Amino acid sequence: MRYTDVMRKTTLAIDDELVRRAAEVLGTDGLKATVDGALHEVIAAEARRRFTERLRTMRGLDLDQPDVMAGAWR
Repeated sequence: MRYTDVMRKTTLAIDDELVRRAAEVLGTDGLKATVDGALHEVIAAEARRRFTERLRTMRGLDLDQPDVMAGAWR
């Protein structure tokens, strides 16, 4: 079973002002949608960070190789 296949109910103490502000930024309505949206955004931000780091270091990419890039702009 994958983690994404599991849903559970829990009790949390949540700062209402933070939820309101996050909902405003995310354009969500309701606590569940806001929390889910915030979690998705954190995951997406990490993916963007990893991709940016990969571009910065060129690790695993061949974009810095002239023979590869020679045909890229034709």
